[in-house]
Amino acid sequence: MSLAVIIAVGIIVSVIFHFIGVKVEAKKSVWVVIVLFWAGSISIAMSEVKEKGYKDIEKMRGNDPQTDKLIEDAMPKVSVYELVTIKNSYNKHKKKS
Repeated sequence: MSLAVIIAVGIIVSVIFHFIGVKVEAKKSVWVVIVLFWAGSISIAMSEVKEKGYKDIEKMRGNDPQTDKLIEDAMPKVSVYELVTIKNSYNKHKKKS
C-alpha cells in the first residue's frame, strides 16, 4: 500500500469523524480526536524501525541500484516511512525481473 493511499484513507476517516461530530454536536471533541489521530500517525511513521526491519533491509540490499541508493540515504536510523519507501522500490524491481 502506498503512502498516497494511506493518506487518502486518513483524510476520508477524518472527514467522516468531522460529520459525525457535527451530527452529535460534539465538534470540539471530535476535532481533538482527529488531531490526536494525525499526531499519532505521524509519530509512528517517523519512528525508527525495529531490528527485524534492518534485517529486511539487508535482504533487499544489492538487488537494484535505486533501492540501494534509498537504503544508503536512510541509514543509519531508518524510519517506518523510509522502510515503506525502500520496500516499494524493491517490490517494483522484483516485479520487473
